[in-house]
Amino acid sequence: MRTLIKNGTIIDPANHIHARNNLLLQDGKVLATVQDEPEADVVLDAVGKYVCPGFIDIHMHEDPYDPVRDRLIPSIMTSMLRMGVTTAIGGNCGINTVSPIRYLELMDRDGGPVNMGLLAGHTFLREQAGHLDKYAPITPDALRRLSGLAQEALEAGCFGISFGIRYVPGISMDEMVETARGCRKSGKFIAAHVRDDAAYIFRAVQELIDVGRALDLPVQNSHVGSMGGFGQMERLLAMMDAYRANGMDLSGDCYPYYAFSTRIGETTYDDGFLERYQTDYSVIEVCEGPYKGQRCTEAIFRTLRREAPRTITVCHVMKPEDVDMALLHPNIMLASDGLMDNGQGHPRAAGAFPRFVRNYVGSGRLSLDEAVYKMATMPAAKLGLSYKGNLRSGADADVVVLDLDRITDRATFDQPNAGPEGLDYVLVGGEVAVDHDRVVRSDLGRAVRKH
Repeated sequence: MRTLIKNGTIIDPANHIHARNNLLLQDGKVLATVQDEPEADVVLDAVGKYVCPGFIDIHMHEDPYDPVRDRLIPSIMTSMLRMGVTTAIGGNCGINTVSPIRYLELMDRDGGPVNMGLLAGHTFLREQAGHLDKYAPITPDALRRLSGLAQEALEAGCFGISFGIRYVPGISMDEMVETARGCRKSGKFIAAHVRDDAAYIFRAVQELIDVGRALDLPVQNSHVGSMGGFGQMERLLAMMDAYRANGMDLSGDCYPYYAFSTRIGETTYDDGFLERYQTDYSVIEVCEGPYKGQRCTEAIFRTLRREAPRTITVCHVMKPEDVDMALLHPNIMLASDGLMDNGQGHPRAAGAFPRFVRNYVGSGRLSLDEAVYKMATMPAAKLGLSYKGNLRSGADADVVVLDLDRITDRATFDQPNAGPEGLDYVLVGGEVAVDHDRVVRSDLGRAVRKH
Protein backbone atom coordinates (compact mmCIF):
# COMPACT_ATOMS: atom_id res chain seq x y z
CA MET A 1 0.00 0.00 0.00
CA ARG A 2 1.16 3.50 -0.86
CA THR A 3 0.49 6.52 1.36
CA LEU A 4 1.33 10.10 0.44
CA ILE A 5 1.61 12.78 3.13
CA LYS A 6 1.56 16.06 1.22
CA ASN A 7 2.05 19.77 1.90
CA GLY A 8 3.64 19.33 5.33
CA THR A 9 6.94 20.59 6.70
CA ILE A 10 9.18 17.57 7.22
CA ILE A 11 11.22 17.63 10.43
CA ASP A 12 13.98 15.01 10.46
CA PRO A 13 16.84 16.00 12.76
CA ALA A 14 18.74 12.77 12.06
CA ASN A 15 19.23 13.96 8.48
CA HIS A 16 19.18 17.72 9.19
CA ILE A 17 15.97 18.17 7.21
CA HIS A 18 13.50 20.99 7.83
CA ALA A 19 11.63 21.68 4.59
CA ARG A 20 8.20 21.66 3.04
CA ASN A 21 8.02 18.49 0.96
CA ASN A 22 5.85 15.43 0.44
CA LEU A 23 6.55 12.07 2.05
CA LEU A 24 5.81 8.84 0.22
CA LEU A 25 5.37 5.60 2.17
CA GLN A 26 5.05 2.10 0.78
CA ASP A 27 4.66 -1.33 2.40
CA GLY A 28 5.59 -0.16 5.87
CA LYS A 29 8.69 1.80 4.85
CA VAL A 30 9.57 5.33 3.81
CA LEU A 31 9.89 5.18 0.05
CA ALA A 32 11.03 8.73 -0.69
CA THR A 33 10.74 12.43 0.00
CA VAL A 34 9.31 14.00 -3.13
CA GLN A 35 8.29 17.41 -4.43
CA ASP A 36 5.57 16.20 -6.76
CA GLU A 37 2.37 14.31 -5.88
CA PRO A 38 2.67 10.72 -7.14
CA GLU A 39 -0.35 8.44 -7.09
CA ALA A 40 -1.09 6.74 -3.78
CA ASP A 41 -3.79 4.59 -2.19
CA VAL A 42 -4.10 7.00 0.73
CA VAL A 43 -3.42 10.74 0.61
CA LEU A 44 -3.12 12.76 3.83
CA ASP A 45 -3.04 16.54 3.59
CA ALA A 46 -0.64 18.02 6.15
CA VAL A 47 -0.82 21.65 5.01
CA GLY A 48 0.33 23.93 7.79
CA LYS A 49 1.44 20.93 9.89
CA TYR A 50 4.74 19.26 10.74
CA VAL A 51 5.65 15.74 9.65
CA CYS A 52 8.03 14.02 12.08
CA PRO A 53 9.41 10.54 12.70
CA GLY A 54 7.35 8.61 15.22
CA PHE A 55 8.39 9.32 18.79
CA ILE A 56 10.31 6.71 20.80
CA ASP A 57 9.77 6.35 24.54
CA ILE A 58 12.94 4.73 25.86
CA HIS A 59 11.66 4.55 29.43
CA MET A 60 8.12 3.41 30.18
CA HIS A 61 6.51 0.51 32.03
CA GLU A 62 4.74 -2.03 29.86
CA ASP A 63 1.18 -3.26 30.16
CA PRO A 64 0.35 -6.27 32.33
CA TYR A 65 -0.22 -9.85 31.24
CA ASP A 66 -3.47 -11.76 31.76
CA PRO A 67 -2.48 -15.41 32.37
CA VAL A 68 -6.08 -16.63 32.16
CA ARG A 69 -6.60 -15.27 28.64
CA ASP A 70 -2.91 -15.56 27.76
CA ARG A 71 -2.70 -12.06 26.37
CA LEU A 72 -1.50 -8.58 27.19
CA ILE A 73 -3.95 -5.99 28.54
CA PRO A 74 -3.34 -2.81 26.50
CA SER A 75 -3.68 0.38 28.49
CA ILE A 76 -0.47 2.37 28.56
CA MET A 77 0.31 1.27 24.98
CA THR A 78 -2.84 3.10 23.90
CA SER A 79 -1.75 6.18 25.86
CA MET A 80 1.63 6.00 24.13
CA LEU A 81 -0.02 5.90 20.70
CA ARG A 82 -2.23 8.88 21.41
CA MET A 83 0.90 10.89 22.32
CA GLY A 84 2.60 10.13 19.01
CA VAL A 85 4.84 7.42 20.43
CA THR A 86 5.17 4.64 17.87
CA THR A 87 7.91 2.61 19.61
CA ALA A 88 8.20 2.13 23.37
CA ILE A 89 10.73 0.36 25.56
CA GLY A 90 9.46 -1.38 28.68
CA GLY A 91 11.18 -3.46 31.32
CA ASN A 92 12.62 -0.39 33.04
CA CYS A 93 13.67 0.05 36.67
CA GLY A 94 14.34 -3.69 36.87
CA ILE A 95 10.66 -4.57 36.40
CA ASN A 96 8.99 -6.84 33.85
CA THR A 97 5.27 -7.69 34.02
CA VAL A 98 5.90 -11.18 32.66
CA SER A 99 8.90 -12.96 31.15
CA PRO A 100 10.32 -10.55 28.56
CA ILE A 101 10.73 -13.47 26.14
CA ARG A 102 7.02 -14.28 26.48
CA TYR A 103 6.04 -10.63 26.18
CA LEU A 104 7.80 -10.28 22.85
CA GLU A 105 6.19 -13.50 21.62
CA LEU A 106 2.75 -12.13 22.51
CA MET A 107 3.48 -8.90 20.65
CA ASP A 108 4.44 -10.96 17.61
CA ARG A 109 1.27 -13.04 17.88
CA ASP A 110 -1.32 -10.38 18.71
CA GLY A 111 0.23 -7.02 17.90
CA GLY A 112 -0.54 -3.94 19.93
CA PRO A 113 -1.13 -0.20 19.66
CA VAL A 114 2.62 0.55 19.36
CA ASN A 115 5.84 -1.29 18.62
CA MET A 116 7.30 -2.66 21.84
CA GLY A 117 10.87 -3.47 22.79
CA LEU A 118 12.04 -4.53 26.23
CA LEU A 119 14.91 -4.38 28.63
CA ALA A 120 15.39 -7.44 30.79
CA GLY A 121 14.54 -6.35 34.32
CA HIS A 122 17.07 -7.39 36.93
CA THR A 123 14.53 -7.40 39.79
CA PHE A 124 12.12 -9.60 37.85
CA LEU A 125 14.87 -12.04 36.90
CA ARG A 126 16.28 -12.03 40.46
CA GLU A 127 12.92 -13.20 41.75
CA GLN A 128 12.62 -15.76 38.95
CA ALA A 129 16.01 -17.07 40.08
CA GLY A 130 14.49 -17.73 43.49
CA HIS A 131 15.90 -14.82 45.51
CA LEU A 132 12.88 -12.97 46.91
CA ASP A 133 14.44 -10.90 49.72
CA LYS A 134 15.22 -7.52 48.17
CA TYR A 135 17.19 -6.41 51.21
CA ALA A 136 19.50 -9.47 51.30
CA PRO A 137 22.60 -10.08 49.17
CA ILE A 138 22.06 -12.72 46.52
CA THR A 139 23.39 -16.24 47.04
CA PRO A 140 25.98 -17.67 44.62
CA ASP A 141 23.53 -20.27 43.28
CA ALA A 142 20.81 -17.69 42.68
CA LEU A 143 23.31 -15.39 40.97
CA ARG A 144 24.26 -18.16 38.55
CA ARG A 145 20.60 -18.74 37.75
CA LEU A 146 20.02 -14.98 37.41
CA SER A 147 22.96 -14.61 35.03
CA GLY A 148 21.62 -17.45 32.88
CA LEU A 149 18.13 -15.93 32.72
CA ALA A 150 19.59 -12.56 31.76
CA GLN A 151 21.60 -14.17 28.96
CA GLU A 152 18.49 -15.92 27.62
CA ALA A 153 16.54 -12.63 27.58
CA LEU A 154 19.36 -10.83 25.77
CA GLU A 155 19.62 -13.58 23.18
CA ALA A 156 15.84 -13.32 22.64
CA GLY A 157 16.21 -9.68 21.60
CA CYS A 158 16.07 -7.54 24.73
CA PHE A 159 17.95 -4.26 24.29
CA GLY A 160 19.90 -4.60 27.51
CA ILE A 161 19.54 -4.95 31.26
CA SER A 162 17.66 -2.55 33.51
CA PHE A 163 18.24 -2.20 37.22
CA GLY A 164 15.99 -0.81 39.90
CA ILE A 165 18.87 -0.42 42.32
CA ARG A 166 16.78 1.75 44.63
CA TYR A 167 14.19 -1.00 44.90
CA VAL A 168 16.68 -3.80 45.68
CA PRO A 169 18.89 -2.47 48.49
CA GLY A 170 20.67 -5.83 48.80
CA ILE A 171 22.18 -5.61 45.32
CA SER A 172 25.96 -5.35 45.04
CA MET A 173 28.17 -4.15 42.23
CA ASP A 174 29.33 -7.72 41.65
CA GLU A 175 25.71 -8.80 41.17
CA MET A 176 25.11 -6.00 38.66
CA VAL A 177 28.27 -6.80 36.72
CA GLU A 178 27.48 -10.50 36.50
CA THR A 179 23.88 -9.82 35.44
CA ALA A 180 24.93 -7.40 32.69
CA ARG A 181 27.99 -9.27 31.44
CA GLY A 182 26.07 -10.70 28.48
CA CYS A 183 25.49 -7.19 27.09
CA ARG A 184 29.10 -7.03 25.94
CA LYS A 185 28.59 -9.45 23.06
CA SER A 186 26.38 -7.12 21.03
CA GLY A 187 26.94 -3.69 22.56
CA LYS A 188 23.68 -3.61 24.46
CA PHE A 189 23.24 -1.08 27.24
CA ILE A 190 22.38 -0.93 30.91
CA ALA A 191 19.86 1.45 32.44
CA ALA A 192 19.08 2.09 36.05
CA HIS A 193 16.94 3.76 38.61
CA VAL A 194 20.00 4.43 40.76
CA ARG A 195 20.37 3.60 44.44
CA ASP A 196 19.65 7.02 45.92
CA ASP A 197 18.52 10.53 45.11
CA ALA A 198 18.59 14.14 46.35
CA ALA A 199 21.80 14.84 48.29
CA TYR A 200 23.02 11.25 47.74
CA ILE A 201 22.58 11.20 43.96
CA PHE A 202 26.26 11.61 43.05
CA ARG A 203 27.56 8.46 44.69
CA ALA A 204 24.50 6.59 43.34
CA VAL A 205 25.21 7.63 39.75
CA GLN A 206 28.90 6.86 40.26
CA GLU A 207 27.95 3.29 41.17
CA LEU A 208 26.05 2.92 37.87
CA ILE A 209 28.92 4.47 35.93
CA ASP A 210 31.35 2.06 37.58
CA VAL A 211 29.29 -0.92 36.38
CA GLY A 212 29.30 0.47 32.85
CA ARG A 213 33.05 1.09 32.97
CA ALA A 214 33.74 -2.40 34.32
CA LEU A 215 32.09 -3.92 31.24
CA ASP A 216 32.66 -1.09 28.76
CA LEU A 217 28.92 -0.74 28.15
CA PRO A 218 26.67 2.17 27.12
CA VAL A 219 24.79 3.52 30.14
CA GLN A 220 21.38 5.20 30.47
CA ASN A 221 20.74 7.16 33.68
CA SER A 222 16.98 6.88 34.10
CA HIS A 223 14.61 9.76 34.90
CA VAL A 224 17.26 12.18 36.11
CA GLY A 225 14.64 14.79 37.05
CA SER A 226 13.22 12.64 39.83
CA MET A 227 16.68 11.65 41.08
CA GLY A 228 18.63 14.93 41.02
CA GLY A 229 15.78 17.41 40.84
CA PHE A 230 16.15 18.67 44.39
CA GLY A 231 18.90 21.22 43.83
CA GLN A 232 21.58 18.85 42.47
CA MET A 233 20.90 19.02 38.72
CA GLU A 234 23.65 21.37 37.59
CA ARG A 235 26.34 19.31 39.31
CA LEU A 236 24.78 16.02 38.16
CA LEU A 237 24.74 17.07 34.49
CA ALA A 238 28.34 18.31 34.75
CA MET A 239 29.35 14.95 36.21
CA MET A 240 27.71 13.07 33.32
CA ASP A 241 29.21 15.48 30.77
CA ALA A 242 32.70 14.83 32.09
CA TYR A 243 32.42 11.07 31.57
CA ARG A 244 30.88 11.56 28.13
CA ALA A 245 33.67 13.96 27.15
CA ASN A 246 36.15 11.26 28.09
CA GLY A 247 34.60 8.72 25.74
CA MET A 248 31.82 7.03 27.72
CA ASP A 249 28.42 6.48 26.07
CA LEU A 250 26.48 7.93 29.00
CA SER A 251 23.12 9.65 28.59
CA GLY A 252 19.92 10.22 30.53
CA ASP A 253 16.21 10.76 30.20
CA CYS A 254 13.66 12.96 31.92
CA TYR A 255 9.91 13.63 31.94
CA PRO A 256 8.38 17.14 31.92
CA TYR A 257 6.69 17.12 35.33
CA TYR A 258 7.74 18.30 38.77
CA ALA A 259 6.38 15.28 40.67
CA PHE A 260 7.51 11.66 40.59
CA SER A 261 5.44 8.49 40.90
CA THR A 262 5.94 5.16 42.61
CA ARG A 263 3.99 2.58 44.58
CA ILE A 264 3.57 3.43 48.24
CA GLY A 265 5.18 0.20 49.42
CA GLU A 266 8.44 0.76 47.55
CA THR A 267 11.75 1.47 49.25
CA THR A 268 11.51 5.10 48.12
CA TYR A 269 9.19 5.59 51.10
CA ASP A 270 11.27 3.65 53.61
CA ASP A 271 12.13 5.38 56.90
CA GLY A 272 14.05 8.61 56.38
CA PHE A 273 12.36 9.80 53.18
CA LEU A 274 10.77 12.84 54.83
CA GLU A 275 14.16 14.03 56.00
CA ARG A 276 15.73 13.28 52.60
CA TYR A 277 13.17 15.42 50.80
CA GLN A 278 12.87 17.91 53.68
CA THR A 279 9.08 17.73 53.59
CA ASP A 280 5.99 16.14 55.18
CA TYR A 281 3.40 13.51 54.24
CA SER A 282 1.15 15.99 52.43
CA VAL A 283 3.37 16.00 49.31
CA ILE A 284 2.17 12.44 48.55
CA GLU A 285 -0.98 12.21 46.42
CA VAL A 286 -2.83 8.88 46.25
CA CYS A 287 -3.74 7.86 42.68
CA GLU A 288 -6.09 4.91 43.21
CA GLY A 289 -8.22 3.11 45.75
CA PRO A 290 -10.42 4.56 48.52
CA TYR A 291 -8.08 7.51 49.11
CA LYS A 292 -7.77 8.43 45.42
CA GLY A 293 -7.14 12.16 44.94
CA GLN A 294 -6.31 12.73 48.61
CA ARG A 295 -3.00 13.94 50.02
CA CYS A 296 -1.49 11.68 52.62
CA THR A 297 -1.59 12.16 56.33
CA GLU A 298 0.68 10.00 58.44
CA ALA A 299 -2.32 7.76 59.19
CA ILE A 300 -3.24 7.29 55.50
CA PHE A 301 0.39 6.69 54.58
CA ARG A 302 0.90 4.00 57.20
CA THR A 303 -2.44 2.33 56.42
CA LEU A 304 -1.64 2.04 52.71
CA ARG A 305 1.95 0.91 53.32
CA ARG A 306 0.58 -1.86 55.52
CA GLU A 307 -2.63 -2.86 53.70
CA ALA A 308 -2.24 -1.77 50.05
CA PRO A 309 1.49 -1.41 49.29
CA ARG A 310 0.98 -1.53 45.50
CA THR A 311 -1.08 1.66 45.52
CA ILE A 312 0.32 4.16 42.98
CA THR A 313 1.20 7.56 44.39
CA VAL A 314 2.54 10.85 43.09
CA CYS A 315 5.05 12.82 45.15
CA HIS A 316 5.17 16.58 44.52
CA VAL A 317 8.72 17.44 45.55
CA MET A 318 10.93 18.22 42.52
CA LYS A 319 12.30 21.68 41.76
CA PRO A 320 10.94 23.08 38.46
CA GLU A 321 14.21 24.81 37.62
CA ASP A 322 16.12 21.51 37.97
CA VAL A 323 13.72 19.56 35.75
CA ASP A 324 13.80 22.32 33.14
CA MET A 325 17.61 22.34 33.23
CA ALA A 326 17.67 18.61 32.52
CA LEU A 327 15.16 18.75 29.68
CA LEU A 328 17.06 21.56 27.95
CA HIS A 329 20.41 19.79 28.22
CA PRO A 330 21.68 18.30 24.93
CA ASN A 331 22.50 14.91 26.47
CA ILE A 332 19.07 14.29 27.99
CA MET A 333 16.28 12.73 25.94
CA LEU A 334 12.57 12.80 26.69
CA ALA A 335 10.91 9.75 28.24
CA SER A 336 7.62 9.37 30.07
CA ASP A 337 8.47 6.84 32.80
CA GLY A 338 4.76 6.10 32.36
CA LEU A 339 3.02 3.52 34.54
CA MET A 340 -0.71 2.82 34.50
CA ASP A 341 -3.04 0.59 36.51
CA ASN A 342 -6.35 0.44 34.66
CA GLY A 343 -6.01 4.05 33.56
CA GLN A 344 -4.82 5.30 36.94
CA GLY A 345 -1.39 6.76 37.65
CA HIS A 346 0.74 9.78 36.86
CA PRO A 347 -0.37 11.94 33.88
CA ARG A 348 3.09 11.60 32.31
CA ALA A 349 1.90 8.25 30.87
CA ALA A 350 -0.64 10.05 28.66
CA GLY A 351 0.77 13.56 28.37
CA ALA A 352 4.58 13.68 28.49
CA PHE A 353 5.33 14.09 24.78
CA PRO A 354 2.71 16.72 23.81
CA ARG A 355 3.37 18.52 27.09
CA PHE A 356 7.06 18.72 26.23
CA VAL A 357 6.28 20.26 22.85
CA ARG A 358 3.73 22.70 24.26
CA ASN A 359 5.81 23.85 27.22
CA TYR A 360 9.29 23.95 25.73
CA VAL A 361 8.78 24.57 22.00
CA GLY A 362 5.73 26.74 22.60
CA SER A 363 7.68 28.92 25.03
CA GLY A 364 10.62 29.27 22.63
CA ARG A 365 13.08 27.46 24.87
CA LEU A 366 13.60 24.74 22.23
CA SER A 367 13.04 24.59 18.49
CA LEU A 368 10.75 21.85 17.18
CA ASP A 369 13.80 20.27 15.54
CA GLU A 370 15.55 20.09 18.92
CA ALA A 371 12.44 18.64 20.54
CA VAL A 372 12.04 15.95 17.86
CA TYR A 373 15.72 15.14 18.26
CA LYS A 374 15.09 14.43 21.95
CA MET A 375 11.84 12.53 21.29
CA ALA A 376 12.96 10.38 18.34
CA THR A 377 16.53 10.74 17.10
CA MET A 378 18.36 10.39 20.42
CA PRO A 379 16.50 7.33 21.70
CA ALA A 380 16.78 5.62 18.30
CA ALA A 381 20.55 6.13 18.38
CA LYS A 382 20.81 4.84 21.94
CA LEU A 383 18.81 1.74 21.01
CA GLY A 384 20.81 1.16 17.83
CA LEU A 385 17.67 1.39 15.69
CA SER A 386 18.95 2.98 12.49
CA TYR A 387 15.61 2.27 10.79
CA LYS A 388 13.60 4.27 13.33
CA GLY A 389 13.69 7.86 14.57
CA ASN A 390 14.22 9.28 11.06
CA LEU A 391 12.46 9.65 7.72
CA ARG A 392 15.18 8.66 5.27
CA SER A 393 14.36 6.24 2.48
CA GLY A 394 14.10 2.71 3.87
CA ALA A 395 13.22 3.72 7.42
CA ASP A 396 10.16 2.30 9.14
CA ALA A 397 7.08 4.29 8.17
CA ASP A 398 6.30 5.40 11.73
CA VAL A 399 5.22 9.01 11.33
CA VAL A 400 3.60 11.79 13.37
CA VAL A 401 1.77 14.74 11.78
CA LEU A 402 1.31 17.41 14.43
CA ASP A 403 -0.33 20.82 14.60
CA LEU A 404 2.08 23.02 16.53
CA ASP A 405 -0.66 25.59 17.20
CA ARG A 406 -2.97 23.03 18.79
CA ILE A 407 -0.76 20.44 20.41
CA THR A 408 -1.32 20.17 24.13
CA ASP A 409 -1.63 17.56 26.85
CA ARG A 410 -4.93 17.13 28.67
CA ALA A 411 -3.89 14.51 31.21
CA THR A 412 -3.99 15.81 34.79
CA PHE A 413 -3.41 14.34 38.21
CA ASP A 414 -7.21 14.04 38.52
CA GLN A 415 -7.65 12.58 35.01
CA PRO A 416 -4.29 10.96 34.26
CA ASN A 417 -5.45 9.06 31.17
CA ALA A 418 -6.96 11.95 29.19
CA GLY A 419 -5.60 12.01 25.66
CA PRO A 420 -3.82 14.98 24.08
CA GLU A 421 -4.90 17.28 21.26
CA GLY A 422 -3.10 18.45 18.13
CA LEU A 423 -1.99 15.14 16.61
CA ASP A 424 -3.59 15.05 13.18
CA TYR A 425 -2.17 11.65 12.29
CA VAL A 426 -0.02 8.95 13.82
CA LEU A 427 1.07 6.20 11.45
CA VAL A 428 2.54 2.88 12.57
CA GLY A 429 4.14 0.85 9.82
CA GLY A 430 2.71 3.18 7.20
CA GLU A 431 -0.93 2.82 8.27
CA VAL A 432 -3.01 5.41 10.09
CA ALA A 433 -3.43 4.50 13.76
CA VAL A 434 -4.56 7.94 15.06
CA ASP A 435 -6.75 10.25 12.98
CA HIS A 436 -7.19 13.74 14.46
CA ASP A 437 -6.63 12.64 18.07
CA ARG A 438 -8.82 9.53 17.72
CA VAL A 439 -7.38 6.00 17.79
CA VAL A 440 -8.59 4.11 14.71
CA ARG A 441 -6.21 1.11 14.75
CA SER A 442 -4.83 -0.61 17.86
CA ASP A 443 -3.16 -3.62 16.30
CA LEU A 444 -0.35 -2.24 14.14
CA GLY A 445 2.49 -2.49 16.64
CA ARG A 446 4.85 -5.45 16.78
CA ALA A 447 7.77 -6.66 18.87
CA VAL A 448 11.08 -4.86 18.32
CA ARG A 449 14.25 -6.80 19.03
CA LYS A 450 17.98 -6.25 18.96
CA HIS A 451 20.33 -9.15 18.25
